[in-house]
Amino acid sequence: MRARRDLVVAVDVAAPAATVWDLVTDWERQREWILATRVRVVSGDGRTPGSVVMAVTGVGDVGVVDTMTVTAFEPAPEGGGRVDVRHTGLVVTGDSSFVVTAQGADRCRFTWTEGLELPFGRIGALGWPLVRPATTAGFRFSLRRLARLAETVGPTA
Repeated sequence: MRARRDLVVAVDVAAPAATVWDLVTDWERQREWILATRVRVVSGDGRTPGSVVMAVTGVGDVGVVDTMTVTAFEPAPEGGGRVDVRHTGLVVTGDSSFVVTAQGADRCRFTWTEGLELPFGRIGALGWPLVRPATTAGFRFSLRRLARLAETVGPTA
């Protein structure tokens, strides 16, 4: 059994929730803001439960493949929403969610939650305190990039 560890990062964005929602749920555009990661839809449309998305995180041709199945896709009427995925890869497993919450017409909060099931049994659990700071820093870097991107693209139609 894998040990589970939760990681939650959030950022306030000076952009409409609909703009941020469109960016975070456009899987291919995630390469623009998620550190060293390329993403593509491999089955379905990426916006309905059962769709499969594949991410590769790494440099050049060396990386970790992370397959994910969309388990929920819930746009909010005021913009924003929630998308949940189940990681089904060999290394990365667990559950994740992106939540975009409107905070007025031109502001929102983006929260990224990872419920990681650590690989390598006890070794993974013991190593988590060493890996967590770098993982958290990478996620925060990515969220700052997302905020800058969303604040420059302007409202979506």
